[in-house]
Amino acid sequence: MNTQTYTIQNEQRLDSFLTEQIGQTRSQIVQLIKQNAVSVDGKILARPGVKLKADQQVTVIFPEAKETRPQKIDFDVEILYEDNDLLVINKPSGLTVHPAPSVKEPTLVDWLKHRGIRLSTISGEERHGIVHRLDKGTSGAMVIAKTNEAHEALSLQLQDKTMGRYYLAISTPPLKDDITVVEGSIARSSHNRLKMAILSHGKSAKTEFKKTLLSLDESCELLTCKLFTGRTHQIRVHLEKLNRHIIGDHLYGTKEKKEKSEHILLHAYLLYFIHPTTKKTESFIAPLDKDMLQFIEKNFDMENFNETIKPDNIKLGFSASSERV
Repeated sequence: MNTQTYTIQNEQRLDSFLTEQIGQTRSQIVQLIKQNAVSVDGKILARPGVKLKADQQVTVIFPEAKETRPQKIDFDVEILYEDNDLLVINKPSGLTVHPAPSVKEPTLVDWLKHRGIRLSTISGEERHGIVHRLDKGTSGAMVIAKTNEAHEALSLQLQDKTMGRYYLAISTPPLKDDITVVEGSIARSSHNRLKMAILSHGKSAKTEFKKTLLSLDESCELLTCKLFTGRTHQIRVHLEKLNRHIIGDHLYGTKEKKEKSEHILLHAYLLYFIHPTTKKTESFIAPLDKDMLQFIEKNFDMENFNETIKPDNIKLGFSASSERV
């Protein structure tokens, strides 16, 4: 068992304090508390809302990862970087990140465990190692934590925006302006539970879209997308607000046969963060998968495309506040 102790600085609720310290969602923290894994000054507390006083000591016992259902792993995942603290991978489209009751096929977490890769346990048995997620249909760069210390550090970077990603998307029809910023709170749609929607009671969300390259027939375009927040389906929901959709996205877009793509053409292309141990800023490029690349080769000028997706050009033109490192 891995144990961590934290000291209260100011009067605060137990769940709020641990959410800030550990960098996980409040629901995950509540689960730890209900599992009798949290004690204050040596006394186990099972009430998330208890008020804590300055100088009190909060101890958390992080559970060991448990074995989940056996899975036949007949796929592989590209590893972009690996060391003792973390792993950076290029997630393929169609792969679910972590197990859930509704998920029957092997997941990324199953693959990680099958490979014998050591994972952090801070998020519990179903999500250990997972610092951030990508939707099943989205491909691209993800960082996986091997230790709880790395997991905490990376989670804090997600909150203060020193970690982030630039996405590439093939969208139709083209946007009017070179830079478009969309702000709209996102929550589960009341009309279709598979979808998210912009709703006043949702979680705040902000996305910046940059026109990057028009297709040869000018019917669609390559967009570079920068997230200021990380909500479920955020890019897709915010494009829907603009009456646009990503090619292959039949949930938020259309089901037209002319859109010949097996999956949604959305890719987490560039990932950056500060390494938890070396404290150096690291950046990683996740190569496009075969289907997305084939679509681009058929519909775009490849010389312009290859120049456009160079890392310095990807970042060029975004507002200064969109990246803090």
